[in-house]
Amino acid sequence: MSKKTNLSDIKLPDAEGTENFKVGIVVSKWNPEITEALLSASKETLTKAGINDDNIKVVHVPGSFELPAGAKMLLQSDSFDGVICLGCVIKGETTHNEYISHAVATGLTQLSLVSNKPCIFGVLTPNDMEQAKDRAGGKHGNKGHEAAATLIEMIALKKSLTQKNKSIGF
Repeated sequence: MSKKTNLSDIKLPDAEGTENFKVGIVVSKWNPEITEALLSASKETLTKAGINDDNIKVVHVPGSFELPAGAKMLLQSDSFDGVICLGCVIKGETTHNEYISHAVATGLTQLSLVSNKPCIFGVLTPNDMEQAKDRAGGKHGNKGHEAAATLIEMIALKKSLTQKNKSIGF
């Protein structure tokens, strides 16, 4: 385990114009007790950063495996600056969790690169439900806060790099 034990102990990045950021959130319906807690924390962090509620669109997909496809559909439907993907894949008696988590991570990475928009991996990969609860509002905070802060930072980075250089008159 990392030294940092509370995922909610994050500092929001300094970003100008956040009220105009347009954000999508894709949420897995699987393990809803966990994913809805992640969603709540993400929305809380986004609004705390100044993003208008009207600029946040939430869609639900059946499971974590469908997060990349849901993110792609969301990005194609409107001019979002980025997307947070929230899910929870709990290890079971088989290695299904490894296949799903790897596929989701790869899919979101590829989508981020192809779309040139951040697609944040907010998927918990715990060994059991207790660990999931610990990371969705329990003793380790809430990964949803971290995912939202990461998205804000990445959108701000992109906007800072795409702004035209300001001339001093020469």
